[in-house]
Amino acid sequence: MDFPQALRERRTHRRISQLDLALRAGTTQRHLSFIESGRSAPGRNMVVRLAESLELPLRERNELLLAAGYAPVYPESSLDDPVLAPVRAAIDHIVRGHLPYPALVVDQHGGLIAANSAFGVITEGAAAELLGPGKNVYRLALHPEGVAPRILNLAEWARHILVRLDGQPELRAELTGYVPEPAPSDGRLGFAVPLRLRSSHGELNLMTTVTTFATAVDVTLAELKLEAFLPADTATAQALFEAAAADPGQTPGNM
Repeated sequence: MDFPQALRERRTHRRISQLDLALRAGTTQRHLSFIESGRSAPGRNMVVRLAESLELPLRERNELLLAAGYAPVYPESSLDDPVLAPVRAAIDHIVRGHLPYPALVVDQHGGLIAANSAFGVITEGAAAELLGPGKNVYRLALHPEGVAPRILNLAEWARHILVRLDGQPELRAELTGYVPEPAPSDGRLGFAVPLRLRSSHGELNLMTTVTTFATAVDVTLAELKLEAFLPADTATAQALFEAAAADPGQTPGNM
């Protein structure tokens, strides 16, 4: 795909007019029109400004630079790279800090990077081949040998997982096949859709939060997501505290 088409598609996908994008990027609508028609070739700084103004993910910003004929400016480091050692330390600190509540960090595809010991409350009984670093947590959640048999609102919960997989059609197709048809809704909506989970500590009602490294300038770091499972009622909070007290020797980061 050439640069004018790539830029135009990203702008229209975000429903931003040429005028709005031009104002955000500090240029004129006329100049932007020339860029999108191929009549004018933008400099590298202009490509970066346009990508920033569109609030593109760092990976897409690099792709836009390549389409314009420039080298990527945002590095993509391995988490094993010494330069990201402080990041690994921060990740371990963050997931431990959520104890006794389960927390994990995943990459852009849902591959597990790290989890605290409380995550074992969620994964108890799951097949060993679905567990561990690098394994896909979305598959773990919905696979018949994963967490799915213990999810009391599986069809409802699965929808919130499947919408994350638009960029992974093969995985989405696989996981869709595991999910039952949703029951008719009673029309009531709460403040959040909980994960209702049967566990050895009783039924757990959990709500989730997702956090990203918002100021990241490394592609790998920008694509990491921290997901924490928080109690949606006092009984769940008590159960998680009791679970932690019953197994204080678990090492954070293990499942």
